Amino acid sequence: MANWRNIIAFLLLNSLFSACDDTYVSSVPLMPVSLKIDISGKYNTFKNSTNEFLIFEKPVYEADRIGYAGILVYSGVNFDDNGNSVYYAFDMACTHELSRDAKVYPVEGDFGKVKCAKCGTVYDVSLGFGNPVSGPSKEILRKYKVTVTETSLYVYR
Repeated sequence: MANWRNIIAFLLLNSLFSACDDTYVSSVPLMPVSLKIDISGKYNTFKNSTNEFLIFEKPVYEADRIGYAGILVYSGVNFDDNGNSVYYAFDMACTHELSRDAKVYPVEGDFGKVKCAKCGTVYDVSLGFGNPVSGPSKEILRKYKVTVTETSLYVYR
């Protein structure tokens, strides 16, 4: 009986640690991502906002790399331990269409939702997952990492 408990404990721990891994397989091609967003200057209204979007379809600076189809940055509804907004970044490529021309854009008046202009898939980005909630796509949006400093957001792969 103790042997079964050890096996079950091992399986639970294994699934817990593997669930914490933020790597996943995506149909969206891997492309370089490196974007610095100045939240103390040009984008100062985005600092500590909630349910707001920034869209980067072209690099701001020559050194910027914006993924496959552009980067969508979302200020979520959650706050960190210091009371600051939590930010999420996604590639704008629809995971159903897989084209640089098939991009997701915020849905006006629909909390934390983005929609593909071509196939109509709606994704929920409000909690940082990018899950499809309607439409033909079954795959989540490609997500990027975001680091926050006092003056900037850094988006990277």
